[in-house]
Amino acid sequence: MKNKVSRMPLLVCLLLVGCATKDKDAESEPPETLTLPVVQLTRQATTLKRDYVSRLEATQNVEIRARVSGFLEKIYVDEGQTVHKGQLLFKLNEAEYQAEFDRASANLKSAVAKAKTDEVEMGRVQLLVDKKIVSPSELDLAKAKLEAARAAIDEMKSIRATAALRLSHAGIKAPFDGTINRIPFKMGSLIEEGALLTTVSDVRDVYAYFDVSEKEYLNYLKKNPKRDGRNGQEVEMLLADETPYAYKGRIETMESVFEEGAGTIAFRARFPNPNKLLRHGSSGKIRLTNPVNDALLVPQKAVFEVQDKNYVYVVDAANKVKTRSFVPQGRVDSNYIVLSGLKAGERVVYEGIQNIRDGMLIIPKAFTADTVSSSNTVAKQ
Repeated sequence: MKNKVSRMPLLVCLLLVGCATKDKDAESEPPETLTLPVVQLTRQATTLKRDYVSRLEATQNVEIRARVSGFLEKIYVDEGQTVHKGQLLFKLNEAEYQAEFDRASANLKSAVAKAKTDEVEMGRVQLLVDKKIVSPSELDLAKAKLEAARAAIDEMKSIRATAALRLSHAGIKAPFDGTINRIPFKMGSLIEEGALLTTVSDVRDVYAYFDVSEKEYLNYLKKNPKRDGRNGQEVEMLLADETPYAYKGRIETMESVFEEGAGTIAFRARFPNPNKLLRHGSSGKIRLTNPVNDALLVPQKAVFEVQDKNYVYVVDAANKVKTRSFVPQGRVDSNYIVLSGLKAGERVVYEGIQNIRDGMLIIPKAFTADTVSSSNTVAKQ
């Protein structure tokens, strides 16, 4: 029994020595060398396309308001309907305004009749003066009455014209060709003077307003010094579902004041809209193109960020990786444009950067990414 107890420490020591030897052997084994895709950076001509959120507005969008008050007697159109200039849209009850017009017409006739009477009277007095039956002052009085009667005719004509205008305002017509928008009132509603009945939009062409930075504004002026609306830069538009709009537009003009705080200025582009697909108040993305002759592109998959700085793993001649920071000029759809920090001809790890560390040896696998050689890249805002 005593011999068995004495052997126990010896067995424990042997086990510990064996485990330590095994761990030491495991540490001495070299780590597995990873095979990773590597991209060689090259300079190439490319076309950058930068997107700007835009607000679409009709070239004409007018509020239709009631010029007079009254009950809404008839609605001749429906929401979304296309109308033509001069087409009758709404009809207010016109009985009151018809009565005003009739009364003004009657007063005008009365004034005309009185003027004729005064004209006859002046002729009679003229004869009496010629025969020296009455004094010349009687003739002056008759002339004054005739002039007052003729002035009354002018006044009655003005009153009747005003009544006719108010009567015409009971019928509301379209000011131009366009599309009817929302109609908030129904037939029988009491309409106050100035009430908004609807709006009419002319969407045969639409304006797209978008904001650009001061730097982009200056670049645009350098490329388009004349800023002629007919010869402005051609632009594309993406619809809300990210599909391209079938027709291209042109930049026509820009605002004269930068937005305070944001440091941006609004540009306006005009787009044809023959199919009436675009509507007032909708949105889209304006796409501007900018050719770059010698852009150095690095794939976004190869880039990782640390404390707001961009890094890649550069592969040296011995196939060891080393972290390198770089400064991007801009971010595009699947690439960065390098401003500084990287050079053409250098190799960077394209994928698997999460599995490697600085100084690690890899087996590079040449990889050609379409994203690097693409000539149609889209800038992000």
